[in-house]
Amino acid sequence: MSTTTTTTSTTLSGVADSNYIPRGPVEAELTFYVPPADGSVPFNYVETPPEGQPQRNYGEVLHKIQIDDIRGHEDEYTLDKDAFQVLKGIPSATTYETFNSDEEIQRVYYSEVERLLLDHVPGANRVVIFDHTIRRENPNAHRQPVHRAHSDQTDRSAEWRVRLHVPDAEEAEKLLKGRYRIINVWRPLNGAVQSSPLAFASAASVKDSDLVPVEHRYPHRTGETMGVIYNPDLQWKYWSGIDNDERLLLKCSDTQPGVGKRTPHSAFVDPRTPAGAKPRESIEVRALVFG
Repeated sequence: MSTTTTTTSTTLSGVADSNYIPRGPVEAELTFYVPPADGSVPFNYVETPPEGQPQRNYGEVLHKIQIDDIRGHEDEYTLDKDAFQVLKGIPSATTYETFNSDEEIQRVYYSEVERLLLDHVPGANRVVIFDHTIRRENPNAHRQPVHRAHSDQTDRSAEWRVRLHVPDAEEAEKLLKGRYRIINVWRPLNGAVQSSPLAFASAASVKDSDLVPVEHRYPHRTGETMGVIYNPDLQWKYWSGIDNDERLLLKCSDTQPGVGKRTPHSAFVDPRTPAGAKPRESIEVRALVFG
């Protein structure tokens, strides 16, 4: 059920209301990719890097941009055009405690995500969920919101994901001949988002030259993500106050020609976030969607 919060910025006494939810367009800073100075292949280690290696070998630069609120205009955006889509009024059997256990997430929430994707992604006939990440805006949390513009997959790493997560090699080869997408399903865990909201750029404004493959180095394998080069033409959006009964679908790859392939995204610091606002807690579930 959706959490009820006030949207007035001050109380009658004039003291800032910690329940205020920022809405409407906002100017904020996003962090963008800068290539390695020595021209080497960019990389990022997911965990602690080997001795003598940096966590990542590329640079970053901040740019202030306008981020438009899609609240009230949700129906204008689609997966095929923008590579993102939003859904409202989604029922769930989960509770806050569900998300404290990976086993409970997989037992209770994965089936909800699978059903949601089959019901709302045109053409989808099979879903393979391959992982999830809980992010909590807490210094002691294992994963924090990512304040860096990126996209989760390249075309090549999406193909690798099919081979990795469909164990039957013959079946995987058949699936690779048809349409497949990687879609993240994003939602908050603790009610309407006030701090570190998620910005995402419409794929209709993204050029191939805006994105750079980056090696994403795990302990036992290497995948690829994409860094985002600053381009003032990118159309950045957010969905103000996204709540527990709402879902944001973020497409990270698509083999269908002529459609939006991916939406770069990043958490950002909203300068309107009130003092004392609850920290953002969220989950993103990543899935291969076939058909």
